Amino acid sequence: MTVVVALALALALVAPAKPHIVWKPIPFGAARVAETVAYARRHYGTPTATLKPRAIVEHVTATSTFASAYNTFSADVPDAELHELPGTCAHFIVDRDGTIYQLVRLDRICRHTVGLNWAAIGIEHVGMSDAQVLGDAPQMRASLALTLWLMSRYHIGLANVIGHNESLTSPLHKELYAPWRCQTHADWRRADMNVYRARLVALARRYALQVGAPPRPRPTGC
Repeated sequence: MTVVVALALALALVAPAKPHIVWKPIPFGAARVAETVAYARRHYGTPTATLKPRAIVEHVTATSTFASAYNTFSADVPDAELHELPGTCAHFIVDRDGTIYQLVRLDRICRHTVGLNWAAIGIEHVGMSDAQVLGDAPQMRASLALTLWLMSRYHIGLANVIGHNESLTSPLHKELYAPWRCQTHADWRRADMNVYRARLVALARRYALQVGAPPRPRPTGC
């Protein structure tokens, strides 16, 4: 066995395994792709629907069921908050029982976080609050496994694993449309994300992975 082969085998043994993921895609045909391209042009100056992941944003659905969140993302209609197309969506939803559903392919921009959709994978958690999700053991095990696998796959450091409420302080935040530059949501505040990130670090240690330092929030001007 060559040194290169031995090293590859060693890395395969320590890399986080891909968790079980149920593929349940939302409709994302040519019309929604075109809407996404137009959205990216307006908000980021980059007319493309292609995502090259550099960050992961954690969300809470503010619903009690997977079906409710899925139906919202599946309907490509102007969202109730900002009234724009394409409809909102996330790449993943983690259900209360730990089932991970993937709704959108990972090379596709999905509209989940103003200012970061151009760079971020979105993970939704079925629940009504950060605390509820943090206290749900099956959901948390699945969420941490998913996030760490994505971090490993795309070489995303801990500094770019954030909650939606931290979006404005991310160095990747970019929003060309002035009225939206200070728009964010209340889910996954920094204190709760610090708990989540600490659990991620503990899981990463099992694989001898170095995930880097947590985020250093930048001034937002908001």
